[in-house]
Amino acid sequence: MPEKLLVQPPRRIPLWIRLSSWIAERKTRRELLPPRILAWYPKAALSSGIMEVLVSHGEGRADARLLKLVRIQVSLHVGCPFCTEMNTSEADEHHITERELAAMQNEGALEAGLFPRHEFVALTHARHLTATPPIIDEAVAEELRQLFNERELVIISTTIAQVNYWARLLRSLRVPMACPIGAESGHQK
Repeated sequence: MPEKLLVQPPRRIPLWIRLSSWIAERKTRRELLPPRILAWYPKAALSSGIMEVLVSHGEGRADARLLKLVRIQVSLHVGCPFCTEMNTSEADEHHITERELAAMQNEGALEAGLFPRHEFVALTHARHLTATPPIIDEAVAEELRQLFNERELVIISTTIAQVNYWARLLRSLRVPMACPIGAESGHQK
């Protein structure tokens, strides 16, 4: 049985939130409950929206596939249904296999050799930073320094932090998976 949504959207949602939600929903082809819930605190809606718009889509070795893997790993590790669904929905476009998805779902060690070394280390870093408390592993940090330049390291780490923000926020509010536009809303009142 799905968890009951902790907070319902307010009756009155500011026009700018409705408009930005409409644009995001057309882009994702899904009904997005988070912006409407954040309408209770418009400053959080604005800052969260800005963070989302400015997210990196890949650069150098921190390419789009690697960042998608990191987003999926954090979403799975936190257990956020909304984030997991949103981040896995385009996995095939990034050539992420079912076997790789299954390996990331495993809470144990990642399978050696399944991912190229730079992806394996980035996924390990994502798992470590998503743990509570975060794990700071000098051996992983040194390997990250060898595999990525400083800009790529910042892109990877900010991506991990951004998904942690969303996953923990949405998990705390019990936001369910996003429904395709036109489908019956999946959240419970």
